[in-house]
Amino acid sequence: MESRSQRPGRLGRPRRLSREAILSSAERILTEEGAEHLSMRRLAKEMSSTPMALYYHVKDKDELLTLLLDARTERLPRTEPPREPRERLLAGARTLHGILADCPWAVEALTSEDHVSASALRIVESMIDAAVACGMSHEEALYAYRVIWYYTIGELLVRLNRERARRKGEDTPWERAMLSLDPDAFPLLARLRDQWVELAAGDHHQRGLEAVVDGLLAQGAVCPGTAGHP
Repeated sequence: MESRSQRPGRLGRPRRLSREAILSSAERILTEEGAEHLSMRRLAKEMSSTPMALYYHVKDKDELLTLLLDARTERLPRTEPPREPRERLLAGARTLHGILADCPWAVEALTSEDHVSASALRIVESMIDAAVACGMSHEEALYAYRVIWYYTIGELLVRLNRERARRKGEDTPWERAMLSLDPDAFPLLARLRDQWVELAAGDHHQRGLEAVVDGLLAQGAVCPGTAGHP
């Protein structure tokens, strides 16, 4: 049986602080206890240290989450991107979405734009390059990436808030509003409310992503390999 003096974050000799040790402890808290339990104070207690000592290695919690996201991204296997630029653009967007869907604790940190995931920049580079290969100017390609990013991060934030409500056994504010609609005031919405709740619970990111990408391509360029797409 493990003695109390051997358990990290409890009694015994304090763990030596380093960025790697901080990230390891933070990931353990996220995995075992959930993002709501991670704070610099909680992490300092886990490491038998103080929050001020942690700030020497990590600026704040948002930077901590971004560094953890970087570490996870670096561990992903590298795959050969599709040859067709439209498919390469979609693949990059799907990769970004997949990484963040597996790391919901990083979503809110990235919306502040105070921290940038260095590892994710190679995906951004690939997406912008694919948009240029579709015939867009550099300015149009950057705009296209930003639109895709806003759609992706928005979908993830809605999903994150929905899952938080589910864990508490609650409906989301939108679901509560839809279920309590006055059919005389909102006849169409009242008729569609069951479908609204059902659609909100589903995963429609891929369908929406293709619509966004094809709309951008229709606006700005004729992309090789998009025959049959609007």
